[in-house]
Amino acid sequence: MIETHLSLLLVAIPLLAAPITAILPNGRLPWLFTLVITWITLVLAAWQLWIVIDGDIISYELGGWAPPWGIEYRIDPLNALVALIVAGIGAITLPYALHSVEQEIPLQQRSLFYSAFLLCLDGLLGITQTGDVFNLFVFLEISSLSSYALISMGRHRRALTAAYQYLIMGTIGATFLLIGIGLLYAETGTLNMMDLHARLPAILDHRTVHTAFAFIVVGVALKLALFPLHLWLPNAYTYAPSVITVFLAATATKVAVYVMLRMVFTVFSSGFLLRTPADNLFLLLGMFGVVIASVSAIYQHDAKRLLAYSSIAQIGYMVLGMGFSSVLGVTATIVHIFNHALMKGALFMAVGALVYRVGTSKLDGLHGLGRQMPWTFGAIFIAGLSLIGLPGTAGFISKWYLVLAALEQQAWLIAVVILGGSLLAVIYMWKLVEVLFFRPATEGDSAVKEAPLSMLVPTWLLVLANIYFGIHTELTVNVAGQAVQMLEVVAQ
Repeated sequence: MIETHLSLLLVAIPLLAAPITAILPNGRLPWLFTLVITWITLVLAAWQLWIVIDGDIISYELGGWAPPWGIEYRIDPLNALVALIVAGIGAITLPYALHSVEQEIPLQQRSLFYSAFLLCLDGLLGITQTGDVFNLFVFLEISSLSSYALISMGRHRRALTAAYQYLIMGTIGATFLLIGIGLLYAETGTLNMMDLHARLPAILDHRTVHTAFAFIVVGVALKLALFPLHLWLPNAYTYAPSVITVFLAATATKVAVYVMLRMVFTVFSSGFLLRTPADNLFLLLGMFGVVIASVSAIYQHDAKRLLAYSSIAQIGYMVLGMGFSSVLGVTATIVHIFNHALMKGALFMAVGALVYRVGTSKLDGLHGLGRQMPWTFGAIFIAGLSLIGLPGTAGFISKWYLVLAALEQQAWLIAVVILGGSLLAVIYMWKLVEVLFFRPATEGDSAVKEAPLSMLVPTWLLVLANIYFGIHTELTVNVAGQAVQMLEVVAQ
């Protein structure tokens, strides 16, 4: 019986828990309550993926109203995988948050902090569950509004500026998305994704449809920080509380990539994409994103900011896969959504552990900490190898499929860019390793202790996951293959 309600429960439980968390007394009780809720969502998300992993579809009609008249939650392997990523990162982040939040968030704000965290989690999960484009917009705004609040709680004064910048850019993106959805509704009279998929082929040549597509692509591109619409991301990741940087870096942009995949390949279809300049635009912006963001990362003097620019480069890889509009390309994108969540979650957790001990993420304040915090340094080193794409790590699998997709279409320049991006990643990750291990410790930091176990254990769970999914690729590749079939991707 509960199986039929999994999608609703994934959305309803965090949503109902958020206001309860807000009225709990400040202290560790809000954290404990949030911890329980996140692990419940993880169990539900894993259960949901288990049901659809072989290509099955779950359709849930809210209020008993059949689509397209009512709102439908429609679950296939793609959104079930993304939901598992969101729920899994949320569940792993909460044990990590115990000490990090106690250090960075004032006592009187902690209940509100965890309430906003649950709202953000709920919005991201809702995006993955809904089969209605307007409902998708609503959940996107729930996650965005709560993200603005969470980022603003950073202890640095510039956190408010970063949140405001994100607010402005996010609002512009949301407006573009809403205009695009409105145009689709005006042209088709429906908001259901599968109904749009069925109706749009007959009117694909209409200017209104092309205009709607342009608005939607630009709006979502702002949300996923696609180059050159990425300007909000570095400050947001740098000045947000460490635990929020971890959560957003591992989930928010991945969900935005999912939205782009869903809108482009489900609502409009890959055939429509090939009839527009968008596929070439994705390839062009993806290449520029990989190169320029990677080069920018090399010149950063803050560990969080360095990894933020690295995230922009990794988004470029995902967009490259979409731009190929091929089975291999989209498979690479989906696999990288999963793998990048693991590697970047581990890296930001490790950097957050450094911040917990010394109070800064600036490289000048991290000299020699790798020798004093060996477990934290080891996590950065191994996750960094995955980010580079070393064989035996999760990052290698993503880039392998991406290179295959490029070679399949004889896109030699793109293949060179992908490999060049890995070489640039070696440079900026080595910069971080050199500061942490080979520089003499800063005076006064000679007695720095290792991070608490509550921070190390979640970090190393993600580190080990990078190795496990680099060797055992069955889950990610098989689910990605099923998802590509559902998206009806056609090769060029």
